[in-house]
Amino acid sequence: MKLNELLKNVKPIQIVGDTEKNIIGINIDSRKIEKDHLFVAIKGTQTDGHKYIDKAIELGACAILVEDMPEKLSENITYIQVKSTEEAVGKVATTFYGDPSHKLKLVGVTGTNGKTTVATLLYNMFRKFGHKVGLLSTVCNYIDDKAVPASHTTPDPIELNILLAKMVEEGCEYAFMECSSHAIHQHRIGGLKFAGGLFTNLTRDHLDYHKTFENYRNAKKMFFDDLGKDAFAITNADDKNGMIMVQNCKATVKTYSTKRPADFKAHLLECHFEGMYLEVDGKEVGVQFIGKFNVSNLLAVYGAAVMLGKKPEDILVALSALKNVNGRLEPITSLDGITAIIDYAHTPDALENVLLAIHEVLEGKGGHIITVCGAGGNRDKGKRPLMALEAVKKSDNVILTSDNPRNEDPQAIINDMLEGLDNTQKKKVLTIVNRKEAIRAACMMAHKGDVVLIAGKGHETYQEINGVKHHFDDHEVVREIFGLNE
Repeated sequence: MKLNELLKNVKPIQIVGDTEKNIIGINIDSRKIEKDHLFVAIKGTQTDGHKYIDKAIELGACAILVEDMPEKLSENITYIQVKSTEEAVGKVATTFYGDPSHKLKLVGVTGTNGKTTVATLLYNMFRKFGHKVGLLSTVCNYIDDKAVPASHTTPDPIELNILLAKMVEEGCEYAFMECSSHAIHQHRIGGLKFAGGLFTNLTRDHLDYHKTFENYRNAKKMFFDDLGKDAFAITNADDKNGMIMVQNCKATVKTYSTKRPADFKAHLLECHFEGMYLEVDGKEVGVQFIGKFNVSNLLAVYGAAVMLGKKPEDILVALSALKNVNGRLEPITSLDGITAIIDYAHTPDALENVLLAIHEVLEGKGGHIITVCGAGGNRDKGKRPLMALEAVKKSDNVILTSDNPRNEDPQAIINDMLEGLDNTQKKKVLTIVNRKEAIRAACMMAHKGDVVLIAGKGHETYQEINGVKHHFDDHEVVREIFGLNE
């Protein structure tokens, strides 16, 4: 593609050099540059791409997109200066890969909790409807039925457009995508055309990056501010930030609620560990999920399917057949009647929601709840004491353990969590740094009818310790302890 064509959606401050060059690849990683590539120098959180311009040229780059012009310009290299390369790279990438998001219906899901569940259920539902569908999620990316491992909730703009282009090539009609606050703020989804957007909820998370809750909220809001007039936006009217998200939105706005008047309404009728009975827009349906927060998630899925043109009765039939997402309120029951629940809950709000869901099922049955949880290292320290407090308030016993300590001392993380508890609350708590031993202890403490909640890692199959990922799967550990592997 000619460089001047590639830059059609970018507003350069200045260009030095020939724009008639043919560009055969683009990259933000200088190590991946080849002959006749465009290198985009981005000022990232870890390093500044401008430091690697000479390396990119050495590897064959013929054009460089920059924010700061180098003092010394190389011959036969074209330099394009823009206000923000972070903002420009998405526009350049979507042009280079043929505007793939214009060739399918792309729906983004954002919020603190529920993104993976909502996006994955939409993917599964639309495949049940007979469509070829793409999925971009925390757990895994899919091009119809082909899995593509995920390293981030939202890939970088180049990888993202490569995936979307492959989806188009494979005949996908729809794609459902988690949009993290990092991705929105860093313009990783810049240049994409969304057919619709969904907001799940907003609670404290990622303050290590955003610094304040307002910054975090505004990052999410940017997604809805940028939706086009021909798109739809579906927001959770039960969340206090739900209407703030769409106050400047040009798209068609719809609401969903389990508590108040809304465009899409649902009511919980019955709840068991095997599933729930719901009333959705006046019609009853049985689903294989538990928890009031999952009523909201399923309602968001229902609303999106309606806005994408599906008949309500067909949507309800599909909802009844959908199964839980890996590592989200996932039950494993022992031969002697103890239920372990594996869940990704790693924020105070998510932990509260999961524990409330377990209480809803146990109501009147008398079972005890033993919670195993930790907190990630090198992340927002402020949520650690809040996590411990939520666990203690809604559990009979708590074991604080290691999650992904990364480059921190696991015991120091546990100590931070304990700071949220008074002396009386600490009497309900054990601390066992070794996660496998913590899970084993919880299962040994439980009796028939009790529930062991194992929170924090969900679908993850590793523990990250001192920068190294070691294989660790909560599912495997529980099955081994319960003797279910034979």
